[in-house]
Amino acid sequence: MEKKRTGNAVFRWLRGFVKKNAVMVIALIAAVVTMFFVPPDEAYLGYFDLKTLTCLFCVLAVVCALKDIRFFFVLARKVVQLFKNARMSVLGLVYITFIGSMLIANDMALLTFLPLGFLVLSTTHKEKYMSFTFIMQNIAANLGGMLTPFGNPQNLYLYTKFEIPNLEFMRIMAPPFLFSVALITLCCIIFVKPEPLKLDDEKIHLPEGKTILYLCLFALAIAIVFRGIPYWIGLIVIPAVLLFADRKALSEVDYPLLLTFVFFFVFAGNMGRIEAVRSFFSGLLEKNTLLFSVVSCQFISNVPSAVLLSQFTTNYPDLLVGVNIGGVGSLIASLASLITLREHIKNNPGKTMAYIGKFSLFNFSFLILLVGFMLLLKWIF
Repeated sequence: MEKKRTGNAVFRWLRGFVKKNAVMVIALIAAVVTMFFVPPDEAYLGYFDLKTLTCLFCVLAVVCALKDIRFFFVLARKVVQLFKNARMSVLGLVYITFIGSMLIANDMALLTFLPLGFLVLSTTHKEKYMSFTFIMQNIAANLGGMLTPFGNPQNLYLYTKFEIPNLEFMRIMAPPFLFSVALITLCCIIFVKPEPLKLDDEKIHLPEGKTILYLCLFALAIAIVFRGIPYWIGLIVIPAVLLFADRKALSEVDYPLLLTFVFFFVFAGNMGRIEAVRSFFSGLLEKNTLLFSVVSCQFISNVPSAVLLSQFTTNYPDLLVGVNIGGVGSLIASLASLITLREHIKNNPGKTMAYIGKFSLFNFSFLILLVGFMLLLKWIF
């Protein structure tokens, strides 16, 4: 009986782990399958982009430390308190998520600011805007991170792999970024009325010493991303400081995301060495890199699309735009969308199908408009 209970407990844990880290597990399976076609050899060592992994780890670790002292929550709450009606408050929530995704990555922005959105709307009795706000925050998180190399994991990877100059990166991403801001703003103005509301004041004090320390570490992490400081310095300094200042932050780092990259490096590297696969993907990307990368995101998500497709094209401007605007659309186009779905189900049980329907309507509308806008720009210029 004891063995049976232990076995059931292990099975429940394993099922929960796989469910929570489905993409990592899929990446592992994909990597293992390709190893039968391309057996491990010395070339495998060239698959791994250590700088991307280091930069991602450093940013995630510092963000976790800032999140532990509620830095982003306090910052966002102060922004929302400035506004006096529902429309401006929803815009504030969406904009802070948008800006947050540029600085702390899209998934972290949602984990930080979705609960604030729920808090603001539930305490002011504006629950009717809950689904819309969550959807706009989700779109803002996926599209806001496109402007900076560290805003989305796929950006960091492509920025490093193709050694894209900083100004060129921002020049490539500025048009879809600005168009996204305009679309999101227009939607909030149209679908949210300027109804009066008041958010109760809550005193939350940030620890001054830790706040300054973590902001300095964050500045160090960003300097590493922008190639101002060698990445190995961050790999030594940031974990060493956090080991004493906030050991919990190191344990909260999204290690499954890092492992997902490792497994996809193996998968993509092996796929690139299979001649038939290389010819197939190279041919498709040569016809239209932007469209094919957008379509790929809808089925295998934007991060694996970036890692895989980068093996078969040198057209990084179109690939970069494609895997960013491709983050909207289907629920699996971006892993961050699954975070929003989970939070909505937790806070609004029984409304899942209605949410998915509304989510799909807004996301695919944004996708169609963004793709059309970028194709029009390419045609004009």
